[in-house]
Amino acid sequence: MFTPIKNTTVSEKVIEQIKEMLSKGTLNKGDKLPSERQMAERLQVSRTSVREALKELEIMGLIESRQGEGNFIKSNFEDILFEPFSTIFLIKESNAEEILELRKVIEKGAVTLAAQRITDEELEEIKKVLDAAENSDSEDELAKLDVLLHYKIAQASKNFLLQSILNAVSSLIEASIKDIRKNIMVKEQHKDVIKKQHNSIYEALKNHDTETAENAMSNHLDFVNNEMKKSIS
Repeated sequence: MFTPIKNTTVSEKVIEQIKEMLSKGTLNKGDKLPSERQMAERLQVSRTSVREALKELEIMGLIESRQGEGNFIKSNFEDILFEPFSTIFLIKESNAEEILELRKVIEKGAVTLAAQRITDEELEEIKKVLDAAENSDSEDELAKLDVLLHYKIAQASKNFLLQSILNAVSSLIEASIKDIRKNIMVKEQHKDVIKKQHNSIYEALKNHDTETAENAMSNHLDFVNNEMKKSIS
């Protein structure tokens, strides 16, 4: 699994080897790493070098240390993006409107790719989400289903980086603008508009119509983002 290291920049080489194993699939999300002692023996380096590498990997967001259990490859790599985005948001004093604009750019790209690549099984999953929303009057549930719909569209794009960025941005929106999505869903006329917009996106995906899918997503996000801005102001 590991190969011996003979280099002066030992901790960096340890990090490089773990990253390489992740890229090749030798290590996967959620996997437990060997103990510091085992890694030091297999890599033929000191435990101090291994410890330094693990600390750096934890700072990067690639691994997490669980008390009494050991070190694990993170199951959610979106955290790697969420923290920098959160920091930039605070340092640059970015406003919520900029985040919403970024989300629109990303989601238009996601739905265009999804229209090209979506499978019948993925279409069925999206239809189930839409059916659940059609039969729900709960604002909480409708907000959750809305998030799930956009997540499944991103999944259907088959672009992991795009999914990760969208999830990080969505997390930032939720962390920065509490309950706004829920507040939009409270208004009865908004529920009907959003349901129709979601159905339009679904039909475009079903027909693998990239242009219509992009336009439908753009119209939907314009509406939602404008309502969010009203709630913020």
